[in-house]
Amino acid sequence: MEAVKALIENCWIDKKKDKELYTRVRRELPKCQKFFREQLGWAIINNEQILKAEKIPAHAEGFMGITDFTESRDYCLFCAVLAFLEDKEEQEQFLLSELVDMLELQLKGVLDVDWTSFTQRKSLVRVLQFCENMRLLEAYEGNRDTVSSSIRQEILYENTGLSRYMAVNFAYSIADFQSWQDFERCQTEESEADRGHYRINRVYRQLVSIPAIYWSQADDLDSIYLKNQRQWIQKNLSEYLGGQLHIHKNVAFLVMNEEDSFGERHPREAMLPELVLLLCRLIREKAETGAWQKRRDECIVVSKKEFQAELYHCRDRYRQAWSKEYREMEDTKLLTAVISYMKSWIMIDEHDEEIVIYPSAGKIIGDYPADFQTKEKANE
Repeated sequence: MEAVKALIENCWIDKKKDKELYTRVRRELPKCQKFFREQLGWAIINNEQILKAEKIPAHAEGFMGITDFTESRDYCLFCAVLAFLEDKEEQEQFLLSELVDMLELQLKGVLDVDWTSFTQRKSLVRVLQFCENMRLLEAYEGNRDTVSSSIRQEILYENTGLSRYMAVNFAYSIADFQSWQDFERCQTEESEADRGHYRINRVYRQLVSIPAIYWSQADDLDSIYLKNQRQWIQKNLSEYLGGQLHIHKNVAFLVMNEEDSFGERHPREAMLPELVLLLCRLIREKAETGAWQKRRDECIVVSKKEFQAELYHCRDRYRQAWSKEYREMEDTKLLTAVISYMKSWIMIDEHDEEIVIYPSAGKIIGDYPADFQTKEKANE
């Protein structure tokens, strides 16, 4: 169902930016509200400006966040911008200098603001760019790109009123929260009275928002629910999203068919996902031959040096078919890129000098045709 995919894939659907999608999704909304309410436990914001599913994850993951932001400072500035816009009326105009002065006051005692620092000005540019892309504010005069060279460049903005829908409205106070663990703890405590229903929400939220659900114990409550209710879960997923529910010994996946896929995809047509598929094939061979031993939870733990050696072996074996960028990439840069990508898809994790390889690393693998080297040489 297009409405479900669109609401999950997008932060929100802005009527002004995409009226056609907004109209289609709003028309389908009555058919899928029950799925959001009962299975996912997510509220739907439905008004004349936007459509939004309040996507609260079951567990925080490293890849969840605003991809345009690169520093924790970006998030601090963004929250301060939201607080500033909260006090503005819809369509009220303001100058960048007014915003900048208020950011300094808002962040006093939290963040040392120094607009003479190029990196801090770049942070502000990233935040302003994201705010404009999300249409939280609109620039009427001036260019935000000039901010990176001088904070004195004046820009006239208008508040669109959408900022009030950006932050999630929690039913409890978060004033004393210190980390993401506090959100999960409070969410668990709030659901104690209805643990069964919250378990349903937790399982579905993980299936639609993360690449894989892992468990290490046979008595894990989420895995028991998955196994006992797999037919009902598959029915709901097929009706609203498509794809197939795959349940293994210690992991479950929602595997999308090509025609049903949406959002971020693995693999996709790019060199990095391609080389990760090749590496996963070599990892699977190591596991099948017993060269790398699986633990009881189906995970493999190797040293970072062993993982690194296997990656370089993969490059040496297939480099003729790789793009020039990755074929000639510096060793440490290649290792960093592969680890970052595989962590974002929950294929591996890092613990000090060890790499934990999860079962999903062997789920989807790739290989080149046997004669790929001959073809490459013929084309040179």
